[in-house]
This record gives sequence, structure tokens and C-alpha cells, in this order.
Amino acid sequence: MTTVGFIGSGNIGSAVARLAVDAGHQVVLSNSRGPGTLADAVAELGPRASAATSGEAAAAGDIVVVTVPVTAFPDLPAAALAGKTVIDTCNYGPERDGHIPELDSGSLTSSELLLRYLPDALLVKAFNNIFHKHLRALARPVGAADRSYLPIAGDSAKAKAAVTEFVESIGYGVVDTGSLPDGWRQATGTPVWGTPYGPFSNEKGSPAGENAIRAALAAATR
Repeated sequence: MTTVGFIGSGNIGSAVARLAVDAGHQVVLSNSRGPGTLADAVAELGPRASAATSGEAAAAGDIVVVTVPVTAFPDLPAAALAGKTVIDTCNYGPERDGHIPELDSGSLTSSELLLRYLPDALLVKAFNNIFHKHLRALARPVGAADRSYLPIAGDSAKAKAAVTEFVESIGYGVVDTGSLPDGWRQATGTPVWGTPYGPFSNEKGSPAGENAIRAALAAATR
């Protein structure tokens, strides 16, 4: 069993938390509004879930899921995340985050920007390329013929191994994209972003196997 801390408890965070609890993990939720606002979410998830401040969630987690807007990066508890395996689910959206020239030009990925704020964390990009309803719906056990795959990217082999084990435990296979800068291949608007799992209008999604995800990653261009 792993304890997974969540900084941000929106759509993706809530979906990962649900899958984690169903797989037998403990989860500690947090958001920018305080633990009291998460009472309903904790009640829905059951006894394996609790709420805390972001610093407490970071400290509690064997793995910590960061799922916040890019504009919230400066507010993250960097000290509590030092040395932690951190899953970065974040996507850059200029319409929400404002324009950031380095991200607009592609000279920097959002994960590399996050690393500036969390220099001592072990970042792994994951869960950023799939619609939250598809993430909930497409989880399958190991060995299932229709098991879907998710891409991950990161610089730490140890952290990627931990994230791979976690992702596999909650119902997905993993395709290793490469280093953290290689995470651009799974960014918003790339072929692997959303499309392999079907349209948003189909909330059940369409399973996307390893070959489909590898082909989509290979088709990405800058």
C-alpha cells in the first residue's frame, strides 16, 4: 500500500484519487481553499481518504500528485516536496494561465518550469494526456486484453519506477516517453493528448493499447 498525497483535487486529482483508493492505497487530499472544503470528497472516497493542507499532503505522501494551474506553481510547498517522487499532471493553457513566452515558444516544457519551483523533487509527467472521465472509465486489471496505456516522462529512473508501479496498480500500462524535457510529446494538442482514448462526448472512452500510444508519441512534432 502506498500513501498518495494530492496537491489540487480537481477533475484529474479526484479521478486518480478514486482509482488509488479502489486499488487499496491511502490518499491525502488538499486544495487551495483548505481541508474543510474537501469533506464531501473524503466522505465519498471512504476511510482510506483524508484531507489536509498542501504541506501536510506533501509530507504524508510516498508519492505526491501535483495537479494545479501553472500559475499556482510558485505557491507549492517546495520544502515538503524535496526528495519526493512527484507526479506532474499539469497542462499549460494560455487562456487560463496567461502567456508565458518560454512555454509559448516550446523552449521549455511546463514540467521544466515546475522543476524551477521544485528543484529538489523527483518529477514525473503523467496523467496529463487523458480526459478525467476516460481515466476513471478505462482502468483495467493487469492482463486484460483492453488495458489502456499512459505515457510518462522523467529524469529519475527511481521515480519513474515508483510511478510506473503506481500507475499499473490503478489499472493502466505505461509507456516511457523519456526524459522530463521529452514530455513535450504528451503536451496539450499533441497526437497522444486525448485522441487515442476517444472523443470527450463518449464518457466511457475507447481503450488505447501500447502500440497506439507509441504511434501517437512518434507522430508528435514541434
